Amino acid sequence: MTTVQDDTRPHDAAAGRPKELTVLGACGQDCPDSCSMVVTVEDGVATSVSGSKTNPYTNGGLCVKVDNYLDKVYSPERVLYPLKRSGPKGSGMFERISWDEAVTTIAEKFTSIAEEFGPEAIMPCNYLGTQGITQGLNVGDAFFNRMGATVAERTYCDAGSCTAYAMTVGDTAGVDPESFVHSKFILIWASNIMSTNLHLWPYVAEAKKRGAKVVVIDPVKTRTAKAASWYIPIRPGTDGALALAMMHVIIDEGLTDADYIERHTIGFDELAERVQQYTPQWASEETGIPVEDIYTLAREYAQSQPAVIRIGVAIERSAGGGQSVRAISCLPSLVGAWRKPGGGILQLPLWAFPVNWPEFLQTDLQTPGTRVINLYQLGEALTGGLNLDTPLKGLMVYNSNPVVVCPDQKRMTDGLGREDLFTVVSDHFITDTADYADIILPATTQLEQDDINFSWGHLFVTYNNRSIEPLGEAVPNTELFRRLAAAMGFTEPVFSRTDEELIALSYDWNAPAMEGISIESLKQLGWQRLNLPGPDEYAPHAEGNFRTPSGKTEFLSSAAAGGNFVLPLFRQGSNDHQPGQPVDPLPHYIAPRESSRTNPVLAEKYPLNLLTPKSHAYLNSSFGNLDMHRKVQKEPTLLINPVDGEHRGICSGDVVRVFNDRGEFTVVAKLDKSVMVGVTVCAMGAWRKNMLSLSTPASLNPTVFADLGNAPTFSDTLVQVAALDV
Repeated sequence: MTTVQDDTRPHDAAAGRPKELTVLGACGQDCPDSCSMVVTVEDGVATSVSGSKTNPYTNGGLCVKVDNYLDKVYSPERVLYPLKRSGPKGSGMFERISWDEAVTTIAEKFTSIAEEFGPEAIMPCNYLGTQGITQGLNVGDAFFNRMGATVAERTYCDAGSCTAYAMTVGDTAGVDPESFVHSKFILIWASNIMSTNLHLWPYVAEAKKRGAKVVVIDPVKTRTAKAASWYIPIRPGTDGALALAMMHVIIDEGLTDADYIERHTIGFDELAERVQQYTPQWASEETGIPVEDIYTLAREYAQSQPAVIRIGVAIERSAGGGQSVRAISCLPSLVGAWRKPGGGILQLPLWAFPVNWPEFLQTDLQTPGTRVINLYQLGEALTGGLNLDTPLKGLMVYNSNPVVVCPDQKRMTDGLGREDLFTVVSDHFITDTADYADIILPATTQLEQDDINFSWGHLFVTYNNRSIEPLGEAVPNTELFRRLAAAMGFTEPVFSRTDEELIALSYDWNAPAMEGISIESLKQLGWQRLNLPGPDEYAPHAEGNFRTPSGKTEFLSSAAAGGNFVLPLFRQGSNDHQPGQPVDPLPHYIAPRESSRTNPVLAEKYPLNLLTPKSHAYLNSSFGNLDMHRKVQKEPTLLINPVDGEHRGICSGDVVRVFNDRGEFTVVAKLDKSVMVGVTVCAMGAWRKNMLSLSTPASLNPTVFADLGNAPTFSDTLVQVAALDV
């Protein structure tokens, strides 16, 4: 097998270059699996993409999202040249221009906006369309920090969970997913890993084969839930009630690990007093779970060690999502689950990677006090809803498609449609957002760029060797911002760094976790496991050593004294204008805002809870335009329990209107017992232009934050469903 080297890239065969190469790459999608890939290239053209069989974790497999990646790379719909708008905003009408014209136009517009309104009138809008360190979340931070633009707070996913988790156990990698084979009890909480974390499942299956009990807690009987030993349906947003009731039972029945609590935790007495109010009887009323099932779950979890909990990103997406994560994160220390490999909790292993984030954030370039706007409220920000002192006049979108992934879709499109808003979009395709752009810039795919990855699902560093030359005039994000910085007259050295230099700065190569790992070894191997004990030995908190101020699990959190916060990584490195609301140092229950129990008046009008989970065949909105992926995902549908369907005279195949006070969308109904009564499900990711109506589930979601980390509340959404005559 040959990896790409500078002297073996597939160029002209007459120049002595090989006609066929096998190139080692890495998937750059926003997914916990971060798969190692193998790309076959013939005469400069990629002919196949497959999973690398050498990586023991991803083990030769690619998910349905990237198994046909060449369909994306070579799609005839790819944006390969800069474009400028030639019709009304939203029309999708564009004409080709040169890079010089595009960059000059952007620089002139941004400069004039900054001069007239101030630089805060300009704002970036980006997320993890690619999650590589050099091309991903923070690739534009230095540019916009230097400009003085409004700071984009990006908390779509796991920011609230990270705040809660760090307050409890610190920024620990938690359980090695490969160690799951040693677990005796596996609790999968709000995670459909068969669709969104595929390569973890073999380790779960192996543990199950060895006798482990696999329990899934979810409002929907997902693919994963159907393969579990025990599926526990739960009302959306009530996870914290269940976790607190489990602690009530464990403490009340003496199922705790007293020695571990004494040596490696703080705040147990206060926690024990707090959870006395959260009885299984009370929790049953909140969650819809039978009382005896709550007792059984608590007892089996406590007595089946080592036990592991895998939480998904959906856990944070209700009013009390942060406190739910706080409570769940307390459970392993309560029962001493951390003592052995395969015991504890798995949230985000990315904490183990010594990424050199400051080199990409460049906070020294940031103007102190620069305002912060959360992208979750972008629709409001663009239409006057936030009462901004300086209105937004310039927007640059990259690595994101906010029309589909943000809430408040009507105000979002109204805002993007403003003639006085200058919008730049860098993407592979003319997305629903790009329809509203003034300038569109062509971005490279993973095959056309070099990058280096961390993972939020395992402990392997992966390297992506560029396998083909960029198609048309597409450029990597790194080159895009080099060009924009030059046009804006930014002369700081950070803006002239090459991709090779950026990759060299991506990690602290002297950190113990990186021992034996180098750029050259990664180029040659494609992946390497962090220098940590193997999965048969890795028990990071067997003797405590939590990365909290106390070094212990903090049932009573010391970090709560500082108030609510968002990790600076999610806000371009800024620590200014943190949310700051008071935070109870002990876990407690916060009920959903939109439910029959907390808002009966609203529930009378809109009695069904709408969930918008990740799709099986799309990655957020990526791939939502490709024929093969749409064929696998099938047409957008609304899953509704037969009881709820019959009550409304709805049958499978009927076209229905899903609506609330914020908006509506039209979709085909599918009666399905896999969803609880009172719950409806429409997977997110389908493009607005491919829906029956020019709207998606994002048109119904609220724009209020959860309790911690400014997390979104996508799952805290009440709707009504009615059949349409068509």
